[in-house]
Amino acid sequence: MNLVEKMKLVVNTLLGSTNGIVATAVSVLVFTVLYYYMIKFLFDNESGALAMLFVSVMVIAGALLTFIENINSAIYLVIPAIFVIAIVTLYSVEIKRMLWARRNTKLLDAKHGEGISYDEDKIQNCIAEIIKALQNMSKNDVGAIVVLASGALPNQILDSGVMLNSDISSELIESVFFPKTPLHDGAMIISGTKIISAGCFLPLSQNIENIPKDLGTRHRAGIGVTETIDVISFIVSEETGIISIARAGKITRYADTEALKKVLAKYYWQELESARR
Repeated sequence: MNLVEKMKLVVNTLLGSTNGIVATAVSVLVFTVLYYYMIKFLFDNESGALAMLFVSVMVIAGALLTFIENINSAIYLVIPAIFVIAIVTLYSVEIKRMLWARRNTKLLDAKHGEGISYDEDKIQNCIAEIIKALQNMSKNDVGAIVVLASGALPNQILDSGVMLNSDISSELIESVFFPKTPLHDGAMIISGTKIISAGCFLPLSQNIENIPKDLGTRHRAGIGVTETIDVISFIVSEETGIISIARAGKITRYADTEALKKVLAKYYWQELESARR
C-alpha cells in the first residue's frame, strides 16, 4: 500500500465510505493546503528552522507509511496536529495580529484623501523630527506613545482620537504630549509622512506576567497594540524619561539615538518600497 492509498484511508476514516477518486483528491488537497500554510506561516515569522524540521518529519513519516505495511496511517494526522498545537502556543501573538489585520480595519491613506507621498529627503526629515521629539520629551520626563502604522488600523482606535492629518514636526508632537493638554494621555498615530491622529486609546496588553512590574498603563498600551496589529510603538516614560520600543508584543527599553534611527529607517524604507510598487 503506497502513501496516497494510506492518505485515502485516513480520509475515508474521517468521512466514511466514499468514492475512491474523491477520497484521494480530497486527501491530497487537504494535506497540501494544510502543510503549505503551516510552512508559509513559519517562514513569514522567521522560523525557517522549525519549518524545515516539520518538512523533514513529514518526509520521514511519508517514507514510513510507504515502506512499512503495518504502521498506523493516523500518523499523518497526529504529526500535523502536534505541530499546529506547538505553533498556536509559540506564536499566539503573531496569530492574533494576523487575525486582526484581516478584520475591522481602515486604510489610513484612503481615509484621509490625498494619500501619502514619499521621497528620500522627506523621509530623512521625518526620521529626524520624530527622534528629536522623543529625545526632548525624554529629557523633560514627558510621557508619550507614538505609533508607527503600516496602512491599516482597527476602527475603534482611529475613531477614539482626534484626526490631525498633519505633516510631521517635532514641535507638533511635543505640543500634543505637553502635560495637561487634552490629547496628552492618548497615543499619536503616524502613518508614513503624516501624523494621522492623536489622543487615541489603545488596547492594553494582557500578557502581564512578561511585563516588568515598574511599567504602568502607558507601557501596557504601547505593548498591547503591537500584540494584535502590525505596528511599532515608541513609549516615553513620564517617571524616568526612558524611551522604549515595542514590536510584536515585546519591549526594548533604553532606546538611544542609533536604536531609534535603525527602527525608523527600516519602517520608512519599507513604506517607500511599498509605495513604489
